[in-house]
Amino acid sequence: MGGLKGFESTEEWEYNGCVIPTDLYYEIETQTWLRVNEDGTVTMGLTDVGQVRAGRLLHARIKDKGKVIKKGKPVASLESGKWAGPINAFVEGEVVERNEKVLEQPDIINYDPYGEGWIVKMKPFDLQRDIKDLLYGKDALEEMRKYIDEWDIICIRCT
Repeated sequence: MGGLKGFESTEEWEYNGCVIPTDLYYEIETQTWLRVNEDGTVTMGLTDVGQVRAGRLLHARIKDKGKVIKKGKPVASLESGKWAGPINAFVEGEVVERNEKVLEQPDIINYDPYGEGWIVKMKPFDLQRDIKDLLYGKDALEEMRKYIDEWDIICIRCT
């Protein structure tokens, strides 16, 4: 998978209480993340900052296994008491697994956005092409810091 990042040891940064793992790819504007898995699939979810901005999540819809999604099109939608919006696919590919726990208990994203709160796993058609515009590692950390400062965000876990 030459040049893909994602298999080195995990390191997490924290800024204003917001956890930012450095082994993920990020789309800062939508506050979503992507992890490259060893089997060639990718896992996607909402960032810590994204879950704070959304508030306690109440509803989730995730596309069914086997569904082919184009890059930039919704693979899921989330809804809280103050926000509703799509989770767009970073990659063009096929849904291979959706997180049933998130469907049953959407606020698991609020508690554990990078762990149990993942949203969907996909098999990308052309991963190299699709992730080239995403931020990774220290670049992502710097842009996330700017975003957090711009929006004056302090991350907390909903309970």
